[in-house]
Amino acid sequence: MRLRFIHALAGRLPFYYGWIVLAAVSAASFSRQGPAVATLSIFIDPMTTEFGWSRTEISGAVSLGGILGAVAAPLIGPFLDKNGARTILCFAVLTTGVPLLFISTVNALPLFYVFYCIARMNFTGPYDLGIYGSIVNWFYQKRSFATSVTTLALMSGLVAMPLIAHTAMQAGGWRTAWIAVGATVLIVGFVPAWLLLVRRPEDLGMEIDGAPISKAADVSGDDSATKPILEPEPAFTRTEAIRTPAFWLLSLFTMLAWPIQAGVSLHQAPFLIERGLDPTVAAAAVSTFSLTSGITGFAYGFWPKRIPLRFALVLVGLLLGAAALAMHEVDSIPMAYGAAILFGCGIGGLLTILPIAWAAFFGRRSYGAIRGVALTIQVASQAAGPLIAGALRDLTGTYDAPLMTFACFGFAGAAVAFLAKPPKAQTL
Repeated sequence: MRLRFIHALAGRLPFYYGWIVLAAVSAASFSRQGPAVATLSIFIDPMTTEFGWSRTEISGAVSLGGILGAVAAPLIGPFLDKNGARTILCFAVLTTGVPLLFISTVNALPLFYVFYCIARMNFTGPYDLGIYGSIVNWFYQKRSFATSVTTLALMSGLVAMPLIAHTAMQAGGWRTAWIAVGATVLIVGFVPAWLLLVRRPEDLGMEIDGAPISKAADVSGDDSATKPILEPEPAFTRTEAIRTPAFWLLSLFTMLAWPIQAGVSLHQAPFLIERGLDPTVAAAAVSTFSLTSGITGFAYGFWPKRIPLRFALVLVGLLLGAAALAMHEVDSIPMAYGAAILFGCGIGGLLTILPIAWAAFFGRRSYGAIRGVALTIQVASQAAGPLIAGALRDLTGTYDAPLMTFACFGFAGAAVAFLAKPPKAQTL
């Protein structure tokens, strides 16, 4: 019934139904940021103060949730290829928002781990596959633009969630703040995904990018006048992709870049507070980095096609390394904002360009299965970041060591990205 209604609606719309899908996916992207490490960073100071938890203990929840997501991702990928993103995203939103609401009730570290790890598992697994799987299935020519729109929505959520948490915390404490964050996730994310998502354009009688299947070619069989000539899209299976050097180079870049994202994001606010800045300034700096990430992530969607994507990844690695160095030197409000902006420029590129690279290199035929394996590597690497930062900070008493470590990771990632060339295409 729902699909028949959408089929009729899509036929009457003056534009491609993929844009409706993109809007629903963008709402899910916004809601994804409830358990983001930048959101959690707002809670570190009040929760560790009240309960006496160490930075390593609270960072461990991020890492454990990431590991659970890494385990789940390869199982979810084939399901995505067969059934589409709707079920995955609806499940992700529900099992993110509800546990975040329950964090408001915790009085012990194990309960915090249970609720936060469930939410974090969805952040790193189902959300990622559902969001980018939808984009890959519905867009080819405008895939970069669609991905950049989703990145903008994602980072808009990361601007909003820490501010929502901070405002609610000022009004009623950290427990009220978790209720506000969880409710926002549920309100924004669930309904659009449940009502509007469709697996692939072929399910509505369309081809990717909107050409009607019935009109894709004229009766003579010459479709050159009605259908644009496109380069053949790669069509790797998971087995074929894993055998290519490109898969492992992208994976190694992932292993180096994502610990920076998670480690700096989680510890950014407490680091700035330790440097003597007001908590309100720290929260504003976190939102500044998020806003910058959204703007630059959208801009990366217009990366010139004549310049290989690996050079965009090189730029991302250099920016992340430079941002870690800049944050190491922060001793004033302007420097805090400057480091946040530089960091945001790197993260925006990471969020937009890396999913585009996976799709551009290997195609949509088995995107879920391939991305599921790659996401295991990404999530495990992301999980390591907070632990590296928290453990080194607890060991040394400052954030100097983790920031210098992340700077090395960023510059090494730039070198790896330079070597990552697309594999020889397997096409349909």
